[in-house]
Amino acid sequence: MRSFFWIVMLASSVALQAQWASIDSFAGMAGCWERDAKGSLISEMWMKPAGTSIFGMGRTVKGGKTTDFEMMRIEQQADGIYFIAKPKANSEETPFKLITSAAGEFVFENLQHDFPQRVIYKVNGNSLTGRVEGSENGKSKGFDFPMTRVKCN
Repeated sequence: MRSFFWIVMLASSVALQAQWASIDSFAGMAGCWERDAKGSLISEMWMKPAGTSIFGMGRTVKGGKTTDFEMMRIEQQADGIYFIAKPKANSEETPFKLITSAAGEFVFENLQHDFPQRVIYKVNGNSLTGRVEGSENGKSKGFDFPMTRVKCN
């Protein structure tokens, strides 16, 4: 019975943490971010939060050519805050619900998605780290995308 109580308390705490976040909580993400990775320039640009959303885009450039891009947004909906991604390769958007937020770290989850099941952003001053993680073919995996704030052109 005790363990059930603690499970309920933990689940309630996680739900409350996600509810405390507002779109303004993502203001630190606004701006331009870059990372040079193996000859590819990976960049994200996020608009400042307004209304019920913050919009972003990401792209990868290699050898002077855009090899990948993604449209993204974080938006307040009736049942919570969602990170919604639309990569170049997908015809549909994929929503990930905010499950925890604390000290500039935001964890979004969609357990029904193939990969990733979690998208995590951590903002710390001039550093933004994106992480995708989950399981694929029964194996856990994850990738970090550390970026540095740059001047928007």
